Amino acid sequence: MLGAIVQGAQSATNDRIDIVAQTAFETNSDQVIQAQAIILGTTENLGYMSGGLKDFFDRIYYPCLEKTQGLPYSLVIRAGQDGTGTLRAIDKISTGLRWRAVQQALICRGKWQPKFITQCEELGAAMALGLDLGVF
Repeated sequence: MLGAIVQGAQSATNDRIDIVAQTAFETNSDQVIQAQAIILGTTENLGYMSGGLKDFFDRIYYPCLEKTQGLPYSLVIRAGQDGTGTLRAIDKISTGLRWRAVQQALICRGKWQPKFITQCEELGAAMALGLDLGVF
């Protein structure tokens, strides 16, 4: 799914914007502060976000709190169930950070479906195009 997001972003802008794709564990607050936008991705784990994404938020929250207000973000949840608990938890944290959701969260529910790849490509393309055109 990450590869599809990156592919969609690259195809929408013909590499006119820099795209960095890495895990939550690899990402630090300085990188978030310098980002023009962010796409978060997580699995649904027991009705909550992954431990990796929770760790990411724990590490970047206070360093980013005053420096990333208004940061455009999108969210992808790979949910075995309904994803609503995961979405609710991330919404609370992103609201606290004062980040701005620029797309409705993509929740890929249930058993694996090939359409998840297309949806991720579209999400990546929409984010990249919005940045490229100065919409966000």
